[in-house]
Formats: sequence, structure tokens, C-alpha cells
Amino acid sequence: MTVASLTIRLTMGSSSGLASATIMGYFLRLLQLLSTCLAFSLVATTGTWRETIGNWSMFIWCLCFVVTLLTFIVELCGLQFLWPFSWDDFLINYASYSTLLCLSASIIYSTTYIQTVPHGSSWNHAIAATAFSCLASVTYATEVAWMYSWPSQITCYVLRMPGLLKGLENFVACVIFAFISNTSLYLHQPALVWCVAAYSICLFLGAGALLLYLRGYSNKLPICFPIFLLWLALLSIFLYVSALVLWLLYQFDENFGGQPQRSSDVSCRHQFTYLVCIWDQRLVVAILTAVNLLIYVADLVYWARWVFVRD
Repeated sequence: MTVASLTIRLTMGSSSGLASATIMGYFLRLLQLLSTCLAFSLVATTGTWRETIGNWSMFIWCLCFVVTLLTFIVELCGLQFLWPFSWDDFLINYASYSTLLCLSASIIYSTTYIQTVPHGSSWNHAIAATAFSCLASVTYATEVAWMYSWPSQITCYVLRMPGLLKGLENFVACVIFAFISNTSLYLHQPALVWCVAAYSICLFLGAGALLLYLRGYSNKLPICFPIFLLWLALLSIFLYVSALVLWLLYQFDENFGGQPQRSSDVSCRHQFTYLVCIWDQRLVVAILTAVNLLIYVADLVYWARWVFVRD
């Protein structure tokens, strides 16, 4: 009788904790849905967005809204068992990436468009959209902190050093794609197309490595997973070095058809142009390429120490 009573109490306590966690999760999920929905709705209905870089912010808000909505439906219907990965791992990793993505959308949209939109209803809507995007970042970050405090064992790859580096690599690559969404930057030159291919290959391989880890297939590769990541970092460094050299040559060297001076770009002299003109986009891509190259070098050093020093 005592054992049965104790079992009932433990079950009730466990259910109570689960209910509390579920309520908190629903609350955060609703805030995320509301903030991302209002962000892209305000921008879309007033037309305070344009092609190229503006597509990045709209894409991020729509993507986060759709994925969060699907997550909410899955949790509401109790369909987590259909997910091939660990559901808790997926949630905390998704929330980590969403935090960075919504934050980048907030920064890019505000610095690119708010200063070019005339004061009035459109300007107010742009300010409100930026505020809701920042709110989305805060709610996703709150979810990360809340889930990280759980006593359960969550394999948060993003919050560990190798996962943090991999997450930063993928994040910077996504921002690079936001600035090269204007295809006129590279389609005229095969060498620049190779740069875009290098960014794509590294992003694809990095995302694949993350999925292998989350799916539990990291120990099923023909080689040790740290060695695989070591070679992956080495390959990515080679690709990014080639991309950095070619991008600098063909975008800023006159001998290769580049424009070394910002004043030589007509789009930067137009008084109604975006804050980030075409030449600025080229420069930002070059800087982000160098930054990501340094992150890949740190990734290589980490796994080299793991493989050759730790063992």
C-alpha cells in the first residue's frame, strides 16, 4: 500500500512538472508566432521592403513562423514520437538558430531600410516590424535558456564548443547568402560563381554534420566522427580561402574588372539608394568570408587538438 501510494505521488509530481513545462512551452510558442507573424505582415502590407537584402528578413520571419507553427501543432497533438530525432534536441537547437536568425533579420532590416523610408505610416510600420523581430529573438533566446535549465539530459550541440563553432559557421554563411541574393554580383564572372558554390558546399556539409549528430548516426560513419569533422573543417578552409581570394580579386581589383573605390559605383551615389549599395554588399561579403574563415580555422584547431593531443 505504501509503495502504491508512493508511486501515485511520484507519477502525479512528474505529470505536474510536465504540465508546467508544456504550459511554458505553449506560452513561448504563441509569443514567437505572434511576433514573427506581425513582423512580416507589417512589412508585406505596407511594402516597406525591396528585393535582394529585404528578401532575407522576410524569408527568416516567414520560415520561423511556419516552423514554429508546425512545432506548436505537433506538441498540441502529441505527435513528437513521429519525429526521427530527439524532440528536445530539435527544439533547443532550432530555438538557438532562430535566435541568431531573427536577430540578424532585425539588424539587417533596420540598418538597411528604416533610414531610407520617409517618415509616416510606412516608417512607423517598419519600426514596429523591427520591434517585433527583436521580440521574436528574445522569445527564442528565452526558450533556449529555459530548456537549458532542465534537469534532463539534452544534447544541445549548439551550446557546446564544437556545436557553437558549427552554428556560427552556418549562421555567417546564411548572412552571406542574404547579401549575395542579388545575382548581378556574381553571375557575370565564373570565378565569382565558384565563390557562391564554395559557400553552398560548406553550408550543406555543415548542416549535414549537424543532422548526423542529432540523428545519432555520428558513430556509424566509416571513420571516427571527430576525424570526419577535422577533415570537414580542412576542406571548408580550402574552399573559403579560394572564395576569399577570388572575391577580392574580381570585385575590387581593376585588373580583373573590379571596383576598388566606392565612389566608382553609381548605385552608391544615388541619393535614394539603399543604405547598403552594391559596392557595400561586395565589401560585407568579403568581410563575412574572412570572419567565417577564421571560425573554420578555430574549428580545425579544436578538432586537431581533440584527435592528436587528447588521444
